[in-house]
Amino acid sequence: MKWRVMATEEEYEEVRCKSSSVKFTCESKEGLTCDTPADIEYDSSRTWVIDKPGLPKTPRGFKRYLVLRRDFSKMDAYYISPTGKKFRTRNEVGAFIEANPEYKDVKLDDFNFTSPKVMEDTIPEEALKKATTAASGNGGSNKRSKIAKEEA
Repeated sequence: MKWRVMATEEEYEEVRCKSSSVKFTCESKEGLTCDTPADIEYDSSRTWVIDKPGLPKTPRGFKRYLVLRRDFSKMDAYYISPTGKKFRTRNEVGAFIEANPEYKDVKLDDFNFTSPKVMEDTIPEEALKKATTAASGNGGSNKRSKIAKEEA
């Protein structure tokens, strides 16, 4: 139960895509044993997220990006194509592949927009206070103003 830093994005994706079938152990990383101290300690000095195990490796030339929402509620996943086009959904990726025959060998199943789980015990207290205030204070006012606009 020690946290390890992966040297590259490719190494991380390799571990993540195999993690549901191959368990990552102390010896999985060359030169490490279970006696080797953790690379990084799990604490509240940063916001932690846990990616879903078994996600496919991002296709060659594409990049998978994760963006944490300002309210720390979740992360949004998106992909960037080799041409720089940004995709937020699998349908957008499919349309791109269909319109660009040079990417016909790219599998649509290799794009997964599943968001990692934000570990609530590492969310900054200020963010939790803002979320609580927003939920209790003006949660209904936005709804009321929307109803008023619709009635007008």
